[in-house]
Amino acid sequence: MSKIEYSVQVRLVSDLAASKEFYEKVLGCEVNDFWAVRDEFALGFKLLQAVEPGDVQPNKKGKDQAAAWDTYAYVETHNDLDQLYEELKAKGAQFIQEPVLTEADWGAWKEFSITDPDNYSIGFGSGKKD
Repeated sequence: MSKIEYSVQVRLVSDLAASKEFYEKVLGCEVNDFWAVRDEFALGFKLLQAVEPGDVQPNKKGKDQAAAWDTYAYVETHNDLDQLYEELKAKGAQFIQEPVLTEADWGAWKEFSITDPDNYSIGFGSGKKD
């Protein structure tokens, strides 16, 4: 079986220039003509200019979901998540969910979410205490 090296999400955006600026300046991605990637494709997007604004359609919330996600990324520890939160906050990210810690029988999950210029939600989480 062939190994897949990485994947990216394709995003139709209403303003390619504004999206490229967000993904570079706020999210910390390396950006070129339409690629936005961070941490060697651990987080990757292909940004495409939409034909019509109505073509941009972020996900809606699922049942029992606190926030809708279009992308969900994981970090190693809660400390790493806290550092990422502070990094994104300092860069002007718009948060749709502040960090929340949920305790369960299996452990503790911590997460937060931000939004991009087209209201695509990007969630970040960790299931490992430091």
